Amino acid sequence: MNKIYYLSSCDTCRKIIKSLPENNLVFQDIRQDPITEDQLEEMYNLSGSYEALFSKKAQLYKSMDLKNKSLTEADFKKYILEHYTFLSRPVFIIDGKIYIGNSQKNVAEVINALT
Repeated sequence: MNKIYYLSSCDTCRKIIKSLPENNLVFQDIRQDPITEDQLEEMYNLSGSYEALFSKKAQLYKSMDLKNKSLTEADFKKYILEHYTFLSRPVFIIDGKIYIGNSQKNVAEVINALT
């Protein structure tokens, strides 16, 4: 199953979704329908790291002063499960491959994978 984890309130996510070709993605708004531990495990298995899935741009990251703490993989997992804002968005899983974040290169790879 091809899937996108995103935030419907995120302008960047909405812009990326508009740019996608016609697709069969299953959409999951992580605020309305939080990711489960099993879903996070699947992302971890595809990416190889919780840190790769973690957004250091999140406002909570700064307000909780996490940048001055040394976080472990277990910490990254815990924070992602605790609050949706810590997941780097959007996350696509297409044909068993994961695409994390909103870089131009990543979005181009997603569009290519969907065509």
